[in-house]
Amino acid sequence: MPSDAQTDAQARNMTIEAFADTIVPGEKRWPADRAVAGAAPGPGAVAAGALELLEWSATGVSDGLDELARLLNAHARTHAEVRGLTLDEQVPPFVALPFAERTALARALLAPGHPEKEIWVSLALFSNMAFDSAAHMHTRDAIAAGHPGIAAMGLADPDGDGLWRFPQYGYGRKLADTHPATTESGSLA
Repeated sequence: MPSDAQTDAQARNMTIEAFADTIVPGEKRWPADRAVAGAAPGPGAVAAGALELLEWSATGVSDGLDELARLLNAHARTHAEVRGLTLDEQVPPFVALPFAERTALARALLAPGHPEKEIWVSLALFSNMAFDSAAHMHTRDAIAAGHPGIAAMGLADPDGDGLWRFPQYGYGRKLADTHPATTESGSLA
Protein backbone atom coordinates (compact mmCIF):
# COMPACT_ATOMS: atom_id res chain seq x y z
CA MET A 1 0.00 0.00 0.00
CA PRO A 2 1.48 3.41 -0.95
CA SER A 3 2.38 5.87 1.78
CA ASP A 4 0.60 9.21 2.14
CA ALA A 5 3.69 10.96 0.71
CA GLN A 6 3.64 8.70 -2.37
CA THR A 7 -0.09 9.29 -2.81
CA ASP A 8 0.37 13.07 -2.43
CA ALA A 9 3.24 13.08 -4.95
CA GLN A 10 1.21 11.03 -7.42
CA ALA A 11 -1.79 13.36 -7.06
CA ARG A 12 0.44 16.42 -7.50
CA ASN A 13 2.08 14.95 -10.61
CA MET A 14 -1.24 13.97 -12.15
CA THR A 15 -2.64 17.46 -11.53
CA ILE A 16 0.37 19.26 -12.99
CA GLU A 17 0.42 16.90 -15.98
CA ALA A 18 -3.31 17.46 -16.56
CA PHE A 19 -2.74 21.22 -16.61
CA ALA A 20 0.19 20.85 -19.04
CA ASP A 21 -1.96 18.56 -21.22
CA THR A 22 -4.68 21.21 -21.24
CA ILE A 23 -2.19 23.76 -22.58
CA VAL A 24 -0.56 21.47 -25.21
CA PRO A 25 -2.86 18.45 -25.58
CA GLY A 26 -1.65 15.06 -26.70
CA GLU A 27 -2.70 11.47 -26.95
CA LYS A 28 -3.00 9.22 -23.91
CA ARG A 29 0.19 7.43 -22.90
CA TRP A 30 -1.77 4.26 -22.09
CA PRO A 31 -5.50 3.48 -22.32
CA ALA A 32 -6.32 4.23 -18.66
CA ASP A 33 -4.25 7.46 -18.52
CA ARG A 34 -6.30 10.03 -16.60
CA ALA A 35 -3.88 12.98 -16.52
CA VAL A 36 -3.61 13.11 -20.31
CA ALA A 37 -7.10 13.46 -21.74
CA GLY A 38 -6.24 12.28 -25.23
CA ALA A 39 -7.73 15.40 -26.79
CA ALA A 40 -5.24 15.58 -29.69
CA PRO A 41 -3.35 13.09 -31.82
CA GLY A 42 0.37 12.68 -31.24
CA PRO A 43 2.44 13.64 -28.23
CA GLY A 44 1.74 16.83 -26.28
CA ALA A 45 3.35 18.70 -23.39
CA VAL A 46 3.35 15.72 -21.04
CA ALA A 47 5.14 13.41 -23.50
CA ALA A 48 7.56 16.28 -24.18
CA GLY A 49 8.59 16.42 -20.50
CA ALA A 50 6.50 19.23 -19.01
CA LEU A 51 6.67 17.74 -15.51
CA GLU A 52 10.45 17.33 -15.75
CA LEU A 53 10.84 20.94 -16.89
CA LEU A 54 8.56 22.27 -14.14
CA GLU A 55 10.47 20.27 -11.51
CA TRP A 56 13.77 21.78 -12.66
CA SER A 57 14.94 24.37 -10.12
CA ALA A 58 15.93 26.79 -12.91
CA THR A 59 12.24 27.45 -13.64
CA GLY A 60 11.67 29.13 -10.30
CA VAL A 61 8.36 27.29 -9.85
CA SER A 62 9.59 23.87 -8.77
CA ASP A 63 9.41 24.58 -5.04
CA GLY A 64 5.81 25.72 -5.37
CA LEU A 65 4.40 22.85 -7.43
CA ASP A 66 2.74 21.18 -4.43
CA GLU A 67 0.91 24.41 -3.60
CA LEU A 68 0.03 25.07 -7.25
CA ALA A 69 -1.49 21.60 -7.56
CA ARG A 70 -3.45 22.13 -4.34
CA LEU A 71 -4.70 25.51 -5.58
CA LEU A 72 -5.57 24.15 -9.03
CA ASN A 73 -7.57 21.33 -7.44
CA ALA A 74 -9.39 23.82 -5.20
CA HIS A 75 -10.32 25.83 -8.30
CA ALA A 76 -11.44 22.62 -10.00
CA ARG A 77 -13.73 21.73 -7.08
CA THR A 78 -15.30 25.20 -7.17
CA HIS A 79 -15.61 25.05 -10.97
CA ALA A 80 -17.34 21.67 -10.75
CA GLU A 81 -19.76 22.90 -8.06
CA VAL A 82 -20.70 25.97 -10.11
CA ARG A 83 -21.24 23.84 -13.24
CA GLY A 84 -23.10 21.09 -11.38
CA LEU A 85 -20.48 18.46 -12.22
CA THR A 86 -19.84 15.34 -10.17
CA LEU A 87 -16.14 14.56 -9.91
CA ASP A 88 -14.58 11.11 -9.67
CA GLU A 89 -12.97 11.08 -6.22
CA GLN A 90 -10.42 8.43 -7.27
CA VAL A 91 -8.33 11.14 -8.97
CA PRO A 92 -7.50 14.77 -8.15
CA PRO A 93 -10.33 17.22 -8.96
CA PHE A 94 -8.61 18.91 -11.92
CA VAL A 95 -7.81 15.49 -13.41
CA ALA A 96 -11.45 14.44 -12.93
CA LEU A 97 -12.75 17.34 -15.03
CA PRO A 98 -13.65 16.51 -18.63
CA PHE A 99 -11.19 18.09 -21.09
CA ALA A 100 -13.63 20.82 -22.14
CA GLU A 101 -14.05 21.81 -18.47
CA ARG A 102 -10.28 21.72 -17.87
CA THR A 103 -9.97 24.10 -20.80
CA ALA A 104 -12.72 26.38 -19.50
CA LEU A 105 -11.09 26.55 -16.07
CA ALA A 106 -7.63 27.19 -17.55
CA ARG A 107 -9.10 29.95 -19.71
CA ALA A 108 -10.60 31.58 -16.60
CA LEU A 109 -7.34 31.30 -14.62
CA LEU A 110 -5.34 32.79 -17.51
CA ALA A 111 -7.81 35.59 -18.25
CA PRO A 112 -6.86 39.25 -17.86
CA GLY A 113 -7.86 40.44 -14.43
CA HIS A 114 -7.71 37.07 -12.67
CA PRO A 115 -5.82 37.71 -9.41
CA GLU A 116 -3.62 34.62 -9.86
CA LYS A 117 -3.07 35.04 -13.58
CA GLU A 118 0.72 35.43 -13.31
CA ILE A 119 1.29 32.04 -11.70
CA TRP A 120 -0.94 30.22 -14.19
CA VAL A 121 0.70 32.01 -17.12
CA SER A 122 4.08 30.78 -15.82
CA LEU A 123 2.81 27.21 -15.67
CA ALA A 124 1.32 27.53 -19.16
CA LEU A 125 4.51 29.02 -20.60
CA PHE A 126 6.66 26.23 -19.17
CA SER A 127 4.21 23.67 -20.56
CA ASN A 128 4.66 25.23 -23.99
CA MET A 129 8.44 25.42 -23.55
CA ALA A 130 8.62 21.72 -22.76
CA PHE A 131 7.07 20.97 -26.13
CA ASP A 132 8.46 23.79 -28.27
CA SER A 133 12.08 23.83 -27.16
CA ALA A 134 12.78 20.95 -24.75
CA ALA A 135 14.22 23.61 -22.45
CA HIS A 136 15.03 20.99 -19.81
CA MET A 137 17.32 19.07 -22.18
CA HIS A 138 20.40 19.75 -24.25
CA THR A 139 19.22 20.15 -27.84
CA ARG A 140 21.47 17.33 -29.10
CA ASP A 141 20.01 15.01 -26.44
CA ALA A 142 16.47 16.05 -27.34
CA ILE A 143 17.10 15.29 -31.02
CA ALA A 144 18.71 11.94 -30.20
CA ALA A 145 15.75 11.01 -27.98
CA GLY A 146 13.23 11.94 -30.67
CA HIS A 147 11.72 14.75 -28.57
CA PRO A 148 8.25 15.34 -30.05
CA GLY A 149 8.37 19.13 -30.26
CA ILE A 150 11.87 19.24 -31.71
CA ALA A 151 10.87 16.52 -34.18
CA ALA A 152 7.70 18.46 -35.14
CA MET A 153 9.84 21.52 -35.92
CA GLY A 154 12.15 19.40 -38.06
CA LEU A 155 15.33 20.62 -36.40
CA ALA A 156 18.26 18.98 -38.16
CA ASP A 157 21.05 17.11 -36.44
CA PRO A 158 24.21 19.12 -35.75
CA ASP A 159 27.33 18.55 -37.81
CA GLY A 160 29.80 15.91 -36.60
CA ASP A 161 31.54 18.44 -34.35
CA GLY A 162 28.28 19.23 -32.54
CA LEU A 163 27.73 22.62 -34.18
CA TRP A 164 24.82 23.58 -36.38
CA ARG A 165 25.66 25.06 -39.74
CA PHE A 166 23.17 26.01 -42.37
CA PRO A 167 24.39 25.78 -45.96
CA GLN A 168 21.43 27.79 -47.23
CA TYR A 169 20.52 31.19 -45.85
CA GLY A 170 17.19 31.25 -44.00
CA TYR A 171 16.02 34.34 -45.87
CA GLY A 172 17.30 33.07 -49.21
CA ARG A 173 20.22 35.47 -49.16
CA LYS A 174 23.22 36.32 -47.01
CA LEU A 175 22.31 39.11 -44.58
CA ALA A 176 25.79 40.14 -43.46
CA ASP A 177 29.44 39.30 -43.82
CA THR A 178 31.12 37.33 -41.05
CA HIS A 179 32.94 39.64 -38.63
CA PRO A 180 36.71 39.37 -39.16
CA ALA A 181 37.31 38.53 -35.48
CA THR A 182 34.98 35.49 -35.57
CA THR A 183 36.67 32.27 -34.46
CA GLU A 184 36.17 28.91 -36.17
CA SER A 185 33.60 27.98 -33.52
CA GLY A 186 31.48 31.02 -34.47
CA SER A 187 32.34 33.13 -31.44
CA LEU A 188 33.81 36.62 -31.51
CA ALA A 189 37.41 36.72 -30.35
